[in-house]
Amino acid sequence: MEKVLTGLLILVGIIHLLPISGLLGVERLAALYGVSVSEPNLEILMRHRAVLFGLLGLFLVYAAFTPSLQALAIIAGFVSVVSFIALAWSVGGYNGAIRKVVVVDVVAIVALSAAAAIHLIGRNQS
Repeated sequence: MEKVLTGLLILVGIIHLLPISGLLGVERLAALYGVSVSEPNLEILMRHRAVLFGLLGLFLVYAAFTPSLQALAIIAGFVSVVSFIALAWSVGGYNGAIRKVVVVDVVAIVALSAAAAIHLIGRNQS
């Protein structure tokens, strides 16, 4: 079961690493999110968002191989994906690119839920 937990955390880590390509500029941000980033302040914020996702993605992958960090990584992953989905649903009217992000985040929730269950079962058996 440890290998499954590791694989699930790596999957969620990769999901969080994908937006790091937004660092490459506004064209990549537009491709990722289907929005025009024509204002410098928005570009700075969106590119910084890419950095933060990269950090979280790296942490999730690192935690996949560091059992003492797995609970924290699962919680951080849940906060990330649940908050995005909650924001998307509360605002509504999002485009197709954002809809894809929501769908991928639902996949991440399923993976994190399974990872949390495996982690708890393993902890209770110890």
